[in-house]
Amino acid sequence: MKKPRIGIRPTIDGRQGGVRESLERQTMVMAEKAKKLIESTLRYRDGSPVECILYSKTIGGYSDAREVDEGFKNNNVIATLTVTPCWCYGTETMDLSPDTLKAVWGFNGTERPGAVYLAATMSAYAQKGLPAFKIYGKEVRDSDNNDIPEDVKEKILLFAKTSIAVGQMRNESYVNIGSSSMGIAGSQINQKFFENYLGMHIEYVDMVEILRRIHLKIYDETELEKLKNWISENCHEGIDINKNKRLNDIVLQSRTIPDEKQWEFIAKQTLVIRDILFGNKKLAELGWIEESKGKSAIAGGFQGQRHWTDWLPNGDFFESIFASTFDWNGPKPPVAFATENDTLNSAAMLFGSLLTNTAPIFSDIRTFWNPESIKRITNYTLEGKAKNGLIHLLNSGSSALDGNGGSKDSYGQPTMKEFWNMTEEDIRSCLSNTKWCRANYEYFRGGGYSCQYHLQAELPLTLIRVNIVDNLGPTLQIIEGYSYNLPENVHEILNNRTDPTWPTIWFAPRETDNLNIYNIMNNWGSNHGASVFGHVGRELITLASMLRIPVSMHNID
Repeated sequence: MKKPRIGIRPTIDGRQGGVRESLERQTMVMAEKAKKLIESTLRYRDGSPVECILYSKTIGGYSDAREVDEGFKNNNVIATLTVTPCWCYGTETMDLSPDTLKAVWGFNGTERPGAVYLAATMSAYAQKGLPAFKIYGKEVRDSDNNDIPEDVKEKILLFAKTSIAVGQMRNESYVNIGSSSMGIAGSQINQKFFENYLGMHIEYVDMVEILRRIHLKIYDETELEKLKNWISENCHEGIDINKNKRLNDIVLQSRTIPDEKQWEFIAKQTLVIRDILFGNKKLAELGWIEESKGKSAIAGGFQGQRHWTDWLPNGDFFESIFASTFDWNGPKPPVAFATENDTLNSAAMLFGSLLTNTAPIFSDIRTFWNPESIKRITNYTLEGKAKNGLIHLLNSGSSALDGNGGSKDSYGQPTMKEFWNMTEEDIRSCLSNTKWCRANYEYFRGGGYSCQYHLQAELPLTLIRVNIVDNLGPTLQIIEGYSYNLPENVHEILNNRTDPTWPTIWFAPRETDNLNIYNIMNNWGSNHGASVFGHVGRELITLASMLRIPVSMHNID
């Protein structure tokens, strides 16, 4: 990944002979403080610190601005933060590049009118049709106070975090493995959305490519053995829902991989798809140079149903592991990889993951359970954050394993972590909290294993969905809330009404005066959604504004 950077632009009153000279130090200190704040707080998806570019000169006019901005072009600067404590010459000093995201921080002080420059520059941006973010602190500060106010820090980091998310998507690819799944519109990729809004590339891979690579052994056999051993030691089998069922002859005849060979086949397809997405230098050593390069993926999806799963093991294992913060090689960045190749839910997963660096959880938005229905069926009374009802988040066999709450914070409480903070104990706990149940053969004739867990903790979550509306384009839905820890016996009664072999989160959205839980469910834009750890609604709204995507529903304060 070519890392996107943020360019810091210290602008200054260009009048030499006393004015400019008196402001040089204060202006550069503002810029240096902003650079340090960003670099010490934010990280790229690979875990390394976000990088800023700051040249050792201030910008007093267009010649200065041009020199600095030319340098930014050669350093993959995706966004610029202009900072100043004083009046400057607006259109002569502002960032006029059509290719960068822009923010301006004008110092709120009385000695020099930094806030006046801020207002003038924002006016110029509006006239020129260039979107920009305004950063203005609430407090009036003294000119010798070099600390960044807390509200300004918050705005700078909000701008920087979302800008880096935009930058990390650009020129990376979405990889379709297969195509349309079961008539789900989200799996019929909208190329204009990914290219025009996200700046991404689209790659198409027929599912037969997986079989070709398995048949020709285009994978690392040493790593295959490592993965098989890891599965044997860590992936514990759960219930077999097919036992005692009288299965139709068509179902029985459709399983082409014997039971004793299923995990081996799953391991092979996992390696093959990982290599399709990201490449593998080992393949070049084996003579498969073209295959070794991968597809430069940052996101993807697997059609699976039904052309694959009607006769071959499903993709639940690799879909779950790709989205998790670890695999058989240890901690790793999570991947926005979608079940049923729901490209729009993969985009939602990608947004959430880039903003939090945590695992995105793919789910069906299955059922709204009002308190009366739960009381009637289980005799249990919902309380606390769930007193007005729950939404059952349940995917058909795959979700990031981080979603079971196996990771622990410093107080020993369940959480979800960035991959660089995952410990061996966290990984063991996430694995032990997951059971791998034989796939329901009525749905998945070819077999496979579905991941099963129940998140038994109250964690802050944000549920996200990208939708496409004809003649409008993409829209975004954002709902903050909490997972809810239903008693196990109540969970089992409700969960057994659907498929109990799948991963479950009981979600209690936060209600507002205008939006209750029923209306959230009733107005959700699709059958799928993506959730991430934490409340990141403000970040998602900011990201949507950068991407020019309207937000059609949210419950953010």
